[in-house]
Amino acid sequence: MPSVDEAIADFLAQKRIAVAGVSREPGGKHGGNVVYQRFKERGYQVFAVNPNADTVEGDPCYRSLAAIPGGVDAVVVATRPEVAPAVVRECKELGITRVWMHRSFGAGSVSKEAHAFCRQHGITSLAGGCPLMYGPTSDGGHRFMKAFAGLFGQLPKEA
Repeated sequence: MPSVDEAIADFLAQKRIAVAGVSREPGGKHGGNVVYQRFKERGYQVFAVNPNADTVEGDPCYRSLAAIPGGVDAVVVATRPEVAPAVVRECKELGITRVWMHRSFGAGSVSKEAHAFCRQHGITSLAGGCPLMYGPTSDGGHRFMKAFAGLFGQLPKEA
């Protein structure tokens, strides 16, 4: 498995990224929606996934990862932690090998079960933190949150 820094750089180098678990409620309060919008603003081809929505943030929303035309290279999991194992199982079925379980504060979407599944099946899994804390998607506020989250052990420790 790659180091955490290598896994983060590889994840952010992908251009087709799904955000699983975006909210139907617009306005950017849900972490998944914030990630979705930032990836879109930064030129990524990003896909919203929510089994209960046809549109999110005014864009088409897919009911599953399998429904995305042409597939994706990576997935941000922004669901409840108990849903994360089902998302990573779908990633395995589809051959998606890069997963980031979003967490800013609290449990976020991180699931020990999902992370272990990924590691057992050759999927690079970043469990914790937020992709907006790093590289081309970051901003000052997220870099500050990264420093704070690091103090409380809520950043990815292994990939």
